[in-house]
Amino acid sequence: MDRLRSALFKLAFFGGSVVIVLLAPLTALFGQRAFRRWVIFWTQYHSWCSRHIAGIRLRIEGTPRTEPALYVSKHQSFFETFELVRLLDAPAVVMRQEYARIPVWGWAARRYGIIIIDRSGSASTLRQMMREAKAAGAEGRSVILFPEGTRSAMGEAPPVLAGLTGLYRAVGLPVVPVALDSARVWPKHGPMRPGVVTLRFGETIPAGLKREEIESQVHREINALNPARGA
Repeated sequence: MDRLRSALFKLAFFGGSVVIVLLAPLTALFGQRAFRRWVIFWTQYHSWCSRHIAGIRLRIEGTPRTEPALYVSKHQSFFETFELVRLLDAPAVVMRQEYARIPVWGWAARRYGIIIIDRSGSASTLRQMMREAKAAGAEGRSVILFPEGTRSAMGEAPPVLAGLTGLYRAVGLPVVPVALDSARVWPKHGPMRPGVVTLRFGETIPAGLKREEIESQVHREINALNPARGA
């Protein structure tokens, strides 16, 4: 049943997404605000498919800020990338460069205002990421960063990658850690299964911490719902 449910979800969501993405250039003609509303519609469609086809429900703990912030989140599945965009009202998302190269979708992502990061981690690309994130904050948008850099399974806690501290210092926004356990129902490998995803907005982290402090606190907070294997 889990495999069938996963197949039906993929058919419905990705099939519908093809139409949504292909219509994106048309919505862009009505301006940036209309385009971002179209993106929010896409995330709402994902939420509907997740709940009514895959049987995945969302439980939220804590409250996101009403003002812009830098949200640093655990990354375990496709689920949270859409849910955070929906919940935070079209924030800028720090995204790997290869995603921006996908035809049409890459154009739409850039038009939406994603922030590209090059995994090579060169100084110039990191500076560009910081400039774009700072501009998003000045525009009144929040920024989402997945500081471990990749999806992980339950029990895995990859180290925080380079870029977090520089972004923390440069963007001028308060930091909100986001813990979650989406891998329980949407594992990195294997079919989806019905259940509840908990998404927890942590306490705001103040500015001015040293590199070791901010990295340690972020890593601890985003893994709060991710017990180590064997624990």
